[in-house]
Amino acid sequence: MVSGRALDPNTAQTPGMTRAAAITHARAGAEKLWAGTVTIHPNAKTGAHHHGDLESVIYVLRGRARMRWGAALEFTAEAGPGDFIYVPPFVPHQEINASRDEPLDCVLVRSGQEPVVVNLDIAAAEEPEEVKWIDSIHQH
Repeated sequence: MVSGRALDPNTAQTPGMTRAAAITHARAGAEKLWAGTVTIHPNAKTGAHHHGDLESVIYVLRGRARMRWGAALEFTAEAGPGDFIYVPPFVPHQEINASRDEPLDCVLVRSGQEPVVVNLDIAAAEEPEEVKWIDSIHQH
């Protein structure tokens, strides 16, 4: 077990967010995954980045997340508390806190131990295309 008060901020960072490691090989003996938290301050956005060949899952605990992705960050979707976001390998993306007043707190899980963060120099798309998250659970 790793206490939420004992997370390790000594992990790869991206401008605009704060990551903290919980489950790693060094801390918990994990062999094939990494887990931790990420906080994005009110009205803040991260720089564009990707995580190499790793898959990522983001679970929104508190706040409103706006995710942009694509070669030119041309797609966007929003997620709130209880929602999961899947980020495939090598996909450029940017996390945005859609709230001006509250922090965005998430749990982050990746498919590997290496803290791969490739920060990119991508200009934000002028008018991103909104892609609705519609499946058997999210009908609207």
